[in-house]
Amino acid sequence: MERDFYKSPKPSRIMRFFWKASGGDRYLLERSTYSDQVKYMCLGGIIVATGIMAAMAGGYAFYTIFEPRGSAIEADTLSWSTSMLSVVFGAFWGLMIFNLDRFIVSSTGVGDGTEAITWGELKGAIPRLLMGAIIALTISKPVEIRMFKSEIDAALHEEQLKTRKEYEKRTRANYEERLAFIDTELAKFEENRKDLVERIKKAEQDYTDQLNGKVPGTIPGNGPLAKALKDNVDRLNTELNIFDVSNKERIQELAGNKKTLMLEMDQELAKNRQVASGLDGLLERIKLAHEIAGVWISLFITLLFLAIELTPIFFKLMLIKSPYDFLKHNVEELIKAEQGIHIQYNYHKDKNGQERDLIKHLKPEKLLVEKKALLKTQEELTEYAISKYKQEMMKKIDTNPEAFIKTQDLQNENINAS
Repeated sequence: MERDFYKSPKPSRIMRFFWKASGGDRYLLERSTYSDQVKYMCLGGIIVATGIMAAMAGGYAFYTIFEPRGSAIEADTLSWSTSMLSVVFGAFWGLMIFNLDRFIVSSTGVGDGTEAITWGELKGAIPRLLMGAIIALTISKPVEIRMFKSEIDAALHEEQLKTRKEYEKRTRANYEERLAFIDTELAKFEENRKDLVERIKKAEQDYTDQLNGKVPGTIPGNGPLAKALKDNVDRLNTELNIFDVSNKERIQELAGNKKTLMLEMDQELAKNRQVASGLDGLLERIKLAHEIAGVWISLFITLLFLAIELTPIFFKLMLIKSPYDFLKHNVEELIKAEQGIHIQYNYHKDKNGQERDLIKHLKPEKLLVEKKALLKTQEELTEYAISKYKQEMMKKIDTNPEAFIKTQDLQNENINAS
């Protein structure tokens, strides 16, 4: 806007966009000073930047939650489907935070118009400050885990290895007891059979020694003693055959159970990588980020985002009133006057001693007065019409009273007949 004493700079499209983001009135800002224009452009820039950071943080958090699981230090395999969903969610999250920030900043007034922030101003801004703090926290944590991604990946890999070892230990312990029972049963059969085989070997050796004359005090050759030893060998061989036949199914069953358990254990052990990969989640990364960064660094990052998020609110409370504020107030008063709204500030005190304003809506009051006057006029006209009618009827009665009486009797008969 051009004036004799001052010429307002022509705003660019970017500046007008930032004005809209900060909730500024373009019509009034174009008629204000350059400092007002820059002030609201900077406020809008902070809000837009916060929205962009929120979009990136939200998208990264979404991808971290739903990305394919794997080893923390292996090269990441980009999932395009998850990436596309992360972009959509990040855009939605960024726009939501942008609108929340825009609402918080635009709804925050300029306080009492001085640079000092009084307790009353701060108390009134507490809900907005709390909302801003929550938004800052939701942005800072995903950014924090991305800043320390390399360190978190290394620490997470160690945790995954520990988890794999622990899982393998628990899995083996779960199967070892059942495998030990089967091995004990098989060992009993093996021991009994081995005992029979040893007895057969000894009997055969005694039989051979008897035939070869190696047994002192006996007659060598195939005599009665040799025959008895041969019968003992045959009896033991028969006993061994019976043992093998009678226990074959049980031994095969135990061997099959052992093989099945071994296969199940191998399958469960093969899942240790998958179980360890389950640690690669957002919550675990946030926990490791706090451990790696420490309390102070984590607090510093959080405070940084808190400062970015809450600075516009504090600055608006600290700003002194400028031409833009007076123009805005003037337009508000003009609109109120145009709509017939009259406010008497600090008109009375309520029961708690709090000063209250008296708000009058002149147009409804005017309409109400007009309606009351119209009703009163209609009432007066009705009374006047009744009085005239009464006079007219009295004249007719004075002229011919009998006709009036007959008319009344006829009307009463009609009413009774109906």
